[in-house]
Amino acid sequence: MNIVAIDGPAAAGKGTLARRLAAELGLPYLDTGLLYRAVGRLVLDAGADPRDPAAAEAAARRLDPADLARDDLRGPAADAASSAVAAIPGVRAALLEFQRGFGTKGGAVLDGRDIGTVIFPDAPAKLFVTASAAERARRRWLELRDQGSDAELATVEREMRERDERDSARAAAPLRPAEDAVTIDTSQMNAEAAFQAALAVVRQRLAGIACK
Repeated sequence: MNIVAIDGPAAAGKGTLARRLAAELGLPYLDTGLLYRAVGRLVLDAGADPRDPAAAEAAARRLDPADLARDDLRGPAADAASSAVAAIPGVRAALLEFQRGFGTKGGAVLDGRDIGTVIFPDAPAKLFVTASAAERARRRWLELRDQGSDAELATVEREMRERDERDSARAAAPLRPAEDAVTIDTSQMNAEAAFQAALAVVRQRLAGIACK
């Protein structure tokens, strides 16, 4: 299958990269992080705690594709809720079938935090896109500022480091590179340079599968 699995921490540039790769390769694209963000929002809408396994799993099982189009899936509250529900095994199990079903219909580009390690461990093309915490915080801060937020850079960086720690330490599908993933550090790269580096890797990996 033409599966391109892209993992990495928040604000590393993996979403922008994944969308461009999908367009270039003519493959559908899924931002799997939106699934967890939408689940987190559903839990908050119900007045429940995103850390509550029962509430989070129930929200995951009633998730509708329309929930992914909400306009409140970004920002500090959504970030925290997403990270909390993503640590719950029942939530990840409920969303596993959705993600695999999307990718097995003819190939896809998916980005998230466990695509290459859990969702599609046999994907032929795997990337781990990262950047320094300071650079990722700067990017997120600029994004929030453009949205009218007055969040301070130091606060954004602290929250990002805390999320990194939660995502890496959780028992269920912790954030880590797959053993056969190619790591791309975008700290000193612009979007075009990152895209060209990723495209070269992906084309090589997919061509290798086609020749077998």
